[in-house]
Amino acid sequence: MPRHLLIAERVRDAARVLGTAVLVDNGRIVEVGDAARLRSPDHLEVAYPGATIVPGMVDAHLHPIGYAASLNRPVLKDARDLDDVADILRTAARSQSPGSAMVALRLDDESLAEGRLPDRHFLDRVMGDRPSLVIRYCGHIAVANSAALALAGIDDATPDPPRGSIDRDDQGRPTGVLRETAVEPVATALGSIAPEVTPDDMVDAAIALASLGLTGIGAIVDHEAGCWAGAGSELDLLIEASERIPIAMEVFVIAQTPADLESAARRLDGLRGRVRFAGFKMFSDGSLGGHTAAMHEGFTDDPEQRGTDRLDPEWAKEMAAAALDLEGRVALHAIGDLANERALNLMEHLIARGADPTGLRVEHASVLSERDIRRFGSLGVTASVQPAFMPSETGWLEKRLGSDRLRRTYPFRSLAEAGAPLAGGSDSPVETPDPLWGIAAARDRCGIVPEEGLGPEVALGLFTSGAAAATGAPSSLEQGGAANLTVLTTDPVVATPDEVRQARVVATWVDGSIVEVPVGTVAWRG
Repeated sequence: MPRHLLIAERVRDAARVLGTAVLVDNGRIVEVGDAARLRSPDHLEVAYPGATIVPGMVDAHLHPIGYAASLNRPVLKDARDLDDVADILRTAARSQSPGSAMVALRLDDESLAEGRLPDRHFLDRVMGDRPSLVIRYCGHIAVANSAALALAGIDDATPDPPRGSIDRDDQGRPTGVLRETAVEPVATALGSIAPEVTPDDMVDAAIALASLGLTGIGAIVDHEAGCWAGAGSELDLLIEASERIPIAMEVFVIAQTPADLESAARRLDGLRGRVRFAGFKMFSDGSLGGHTAAMHEGFTDDPEQRGTDRLDPEWAKEMAAAALDLEGRVALHAIGDLANERALNLMEHLIARGADPTGLRVEHASVLSERDIRRFGSLGVTASVQPAFMPSETGWLEKRLGSDRLRRTYPFRSLAEAGAPLAGGSDSPVETPDPLWGIAAARDRCGIVPEEGLGPEVALGLFTSGAAAATGAPSSLEQGGAANLTVLTTDPVVATPDEVRQARVVATWVDGSIVEVPVGTVAWRG
């Protein structure tokens, strides 16, 4: 193949403009510089007039099976009230076979006119005896109807599971609302009768991600079934699709035992293609929206509730050690300030035992104390953050946390100034996987404590060098590096946040080849 010379108005990384062209040979970057100097009759030129080429954009935290499901399952995020929820579910049911279960995604009770979750009686009226599970958009809470509860064996006498809870009415009967680990038995019970996410769906979803400019992701995948898809082993599905995946997927496995983690790592490491083992993912708490984030003090709008502490320190140490022995990273979900304190305590322990801090990540790092902001920097632990959370939370975040804690929520600038490594992600399907949306939100924060916004160069770095460092997915313009490149209609450093949101992806190059995106691809932009 001839060398390719990609020519644009500018080529830049997060730090500076490097030229107007990238010379690519055999999937690697040969040189970046001025187009006039790099031109040769032997080079096949690809021109992008007026465009900007940046290092391939990377999402450090994305659930690929859940994202694939969100492109094929009923989605409730835009429902205005419970009548809308009912209409969406009934419409979706008409296209399903009579014996299949209904699994709907991304219900946002905060945006409903009623301002509350539905219950099993509502779902019974809407769905009848079709087993149904409606998952809140955070993924940490779901609502099941009576048929689904019965399939999972949940009744009045069922105790709360460890690190989860079943909401009950005044007479002690389950309302259908399930929190944290209580969701798992219902999702498992419905798995065999829910519409499946197929390997073809997974490949289509990966192409859709490439159409958004993503050349790599930190893929969060459950060793077994996950709540998003409601069926089968997520790991099996991804492995089956792996040879056709067009972008890098560095896989963080949710597992319960060292043996399961080792098995997953060996299977992933034996693959051909772009899907690779990256490490282990675990949970310290839940979500702010669902009142299950583990907090030192009660929520402002529910003072008696301090969330759900999901971290078993001894088990976490064992699993983290297993991941490190496999040369993987450790990623720990932590939203509330108590959860983040405990997460950093674990990371401190691992570092004291010889772990490289560059392989340690705290996912979300949402509400932090001033002390823990400084600890992120002093320990060198990566804060894997999701700026796109803020557009969804502008209407209720202060109500949930109060003004004092709000100042310490998503403290991007303070973390950067403390010297903490930052990586950007979306947590899709919780939020859009569009990295331009994430870059813009990191800068203007949708008005939430705007002084914690990042400068444009740092915001671009979140989704290029920062996310790459946290996942292992290539993203740089260095000579000899993988030719993973994103071509944009505008320079994301020069443009305003709103202009960044409106920008479009012209092309996505992975390993020196352009990813072909079929007409009609649905990608879910911001």
